[in-house]
Amino acid sequence: MSTIDQPAGKLQALEKCPTGIKGLDDITGGGLPRGRTSLVCGSAGCGKTTLAMEFLVRGAVEFDEPGVFVSFEENSQELAQNFASMGFDLPGLVNEGKLVFDYVHADRSEIDETGEYDLEALFIRLNYAIDSIGAKRVVLDTIEALFGALINEGILRAELRRLFRWLKDKGVTAIVTGEQGENTLTRHGLEEYVADCVIFLDHRIVEQLSTRRLRIVKYRGSSHGPNEYPFLIGDRGITIMPLASLRLDHRVSLEHISSGVARLDEMLGGKGYFRGSTVLISGTAGTGKSSLLATFADAACRRGEKCLYFAFEESPNQIVRNMRSIGIDLEPWVRKGLLRFHAERATAHGLETHLVQIHALIDEFQPESVVFDPITNLLTQGTGAEVKAMASRLIDFLKNRGVTAAFTSLTSGGNHHIEQSEVEISSLIDTWVYLHDVEMQGERNRTLYILKSRGMGNSNQVREFLLTDQGIQLLDVYLGPAGVLTGSARATQEASERLDAQLTLRRKERKRKDLERRQQALEAQILALRADWEAHLDEAELQIAEDELREQALREGRQDMAQLRRAESEPSTADAGARANES
Repeated sequence: MSTIDQPAGKLQALEKCPTGIKGLDDITGGGLPRGRTSLVCGSAGCGKTTLAMEFLVRGAVEFDEPGVFVSFEENSQELAQNFASMGFDLPGLVNEGKLVFDYVHADRSEIDETGEYDLEALFIRLNYAIDSIGAKRVVLDTIEALFGALINEGILRAELRRLFRWLKDKGVTAIVTGEQGENTLTRHGLEEYVADCVIFLDHRIVEQLSTRRLRIVKYRGSSHGPNEYPFLIGDRGITIMPLASLRLDHRVSLEHISSGVARLDEMLGGKGYFRGSTVLISGTAGTGKSSLLATFADAACRRGEKCLYFAFEESPNQIVRNMRSIGIDLEPWVRKGLLRFHAERATAHGLETHLVQIHALIDEFQPESVVFDPITNLLTQGTGAEVKAMASRLIDFLKNRGVTAAFTSLTSGGNHHIEQSEVEISSLIDTWVYLHDVEMQGERNRTLYILKSRGMGNSNQVREFLLTDQGIQLLDVYLGPAGVLTGSARATQEASERLDAQLTLRRKERKRKDLERRQQALEAQILALRADWEAHLDEAELQIAEDELREQALREGRQDMAQLRRAESEPSTADAGARANES
């Protein structure tokens, strides 16, 4: 019975060798298995050699791990020319002793399956190249050149195992590339069983659009992303979008940022959009969606923030020219490096390629805000399920980065078409602003209202949406018997209300003057009555005084008369005494 020798203590997890390729280390959980051999397979033109070469270059430049590239199809000069377009200076790395290239010519017509077949010569050349620079990484491109003429499956399997074992014993992290077979991952159908990690690259054409995808078929000793992942070969190498691995655990912000329209900010709780949220501006053609989007981009640049503008219908020059008509000049922000345009037709690539390209541009520019005008063009490039997946991945990626994203979307008709037109993305949006045309009295006028805004109290009112040479203005609408009034109907209603207000003011003034006259007349009457009362009071008081004087004079006369009468009828006291003595 065999035993596993393991040092005492905790079991060690499989060590990973980071590739430095954007996205690949995410879906592999840290990179390729260190000290083991990985197989990269796929059809012609899918990017096998590019992935392998970038693995070596990133290792040499970013991780100080020298590498050896053994090619069976192209010499070092051809490889240097091919990868110069990606900014890989292969001759420079060779001169610095960080890379070694070995071209092994293996013509199938020169290989005869006679007797024993072994790879001793290859091992000797590999060993010398590895030891010459202390290489930690090795690439063999492609393995079919070694075994293309062999038909003995026993010898082929034995030599494959021997090659993979030799690389493992050497302690190098290796990539072996292989061509796809008819019904197998590789032409021989054996390499995938021997390799510790198998990466399958696919280059497919759907409705004349090219898309590249990557899938981790197996990874011994490690968990990994199980899905297909789109990837892009750009001027800086490979970018893989590990979108399906994104979880709903992104951070949120309580900070608000302006929409660029003060009245719209008031409708959004008085503060504007949440930073890091998603905003959808939808409506029919000509309602002003792009103008509202450009206003948002202009506001971001005024705050000193970067904004990335994805245009799928108009060129940057046309956008800049058109926005000047409403008082918005975007050109200064472009010159200052705060605003960057990326303009191309949505039909230029498939959904996944667009997604990877967006990912790469955001990584490079690092914007605080991103706008898409219109997102509808992208959403028509696939089936309903593909569109839903793409929109979910895009929004999750933007939220994970804390980027505020604004989308415009073209709807097909009136209000009854809103949910039907936006069903693919409306549930993913935080703030939804809807622009609508109102036809009345031979005019089409724009209105705006907010369908939803998560996390804040928002206005439920309809506003008239005006594009002026001073920017966007939102006006209160008027409600008449037929509903919302805008344009000339609103102006007529305003004039009628002004006239009514003037007439009401005049009526109030006449009423006030009439009341003043009545008050003055009443006060005059009161004064007259008061004067008459005072005169009557004075007359009465005079009569009373005269009567009192008359009564007093009468009393005094009676008293005088009484005294006079008593003096005449009664004798004096002396006379009375004399008469008494006489008697």
